[in-house]
Amino acid sequence: MNKTLKVYIGVLILLIIGIFVLEITKPTPIDWSPTFNEKQTKPYGLKVLYQELPSLFKNQELLDINITPFEYFDNTFDQVDSTYGIKGSYLYIHDDYMVDEVSAEKLLDFAGEGNSIFISSTQFPQTLKDSLDFKIKYEYSFSGKATLTLANPQFSRDSITIDKNAQDIYFKELDSLTTIVLGFHSISNEADILDINQKEALKDHINFVKINYKSGTFYLHTQPYAFTNYYLLKENNFKYIENVMSYLPDQTILFDSVNKEGKELGSSPFRFILSEPSLKWAWYICLIVLITFMVFNAKRKQRTIRIIKALPNTTVDFTKTVANLYYETKDHSNLINKKITYFLEKIRTDYFIDTDNLDDKFAKNLALKAGKNKESMLKLVRLIKYLKSRGSHSEAHLLELNKQIEEFYNTN
Repeated sequence: MNKTLKVYIGVLILLIIGIFVLEITKPTPIDWSPTFNEKQTKPYGLKVLYQELPSLFKNQELLDINITPFEYFDNTFDQVDSTYGIKGSYLYIHDDYMVDEVSAEKLLDFAGEGNSIFISSTQFPQTLKDSLDFKIKYEYSFSGKATLTLANPQFSRDSITIDKNAQDIYFKELDSLTTIVLGFHSISNEADILDINQKEALKDHINFVKINYKSGTFYLHTQPYAFTNYYLLKENNFKYIENVMSYLPDQTILFDSVNKEGKELGSSPFRFILSEPSLKWAWYICLIVLITFMVFNAKRKQRTIRIIKALPNTTVDFTKTVANLYYETKDHSNLINKKITYFLEKIRTDYFIDTDNLDDKFAKNLALKAGKNKESMLKLVRLIKYLKSRGSHSEAHLLELNKQIEEFYNTN
């Protein structure tokens, strides 16, 4: 592992540790998403209401509906008697109640058998609007608070104020023969730009009604946020919710949960991982490590190259062998003649000097062209001339010739 790679790995480890420490130490942000989930403690969940339902409807059973209303009620329907095998009050709270048409029809059938339906939502299925003969008005242009009150004078003190997600959604048209108005809401604009007449008009918006349908009853409410954890835990707001629920008969509560079985089965594991901060960051860190590993290993890995020993220089060995052969035979004259021949050949090749006359003029000319000392060149040339004139030579002659030739090659 090279030094650069170690530095990158060290920086990556420090980065991961830093992210981990920041995530542990920072405060958990409040999730304001409107879940209306009875299992969550988020501000806009319904856990507080769900836990208080048994005390609001004492000695009554609380049943969860985790499938569509059509599936649930159809399973209890007796085809022979054309009656439902269960009686009670259906309860649903969400800011968008857009069920399928067959489920809406099933709710009408269930209410027609003498049961109650309570729905608090800003949206209602068109099937219910047509069958119960009501219309909704939507006003989204304001920015302020909504104060919810009940029509019954006994409950006049138990109002509730919605300061977040307040929407001016109310019943515009109702059938007076089948409908009883149970509650209102008024909008107070913080900018205070409305005139007196406009303010008075806003005070009479109907947001809670009771609609009789055959032998049963529908209770419709347009401010579902009033039932969430955030508002139920503030001051005495729970009294308003108690009063609203008091209109429902004391019987089994059929709570329609947002936690449907189909959603749970069809959800991806990644949705759960990303919904939990600890698991989410663990997943991100794993991705960072994986990507980093891929980046540093993206280069092509070369196979190990086998070390091949260089072939021995046989020419040098051969030369040494031949030299040793000449030396062992003591044929000094032959070696001297060959060294002189090779030396003169090099002089002719490198300096283009004629070597036929080995006199003082030749020595001076060689000294000039080779850049050597003139005295040493005279000495070398005279030695060569002397050795060529002799018929036999000694080892001392060979050593002296070799010494002066080596000096010629090695000196400037």
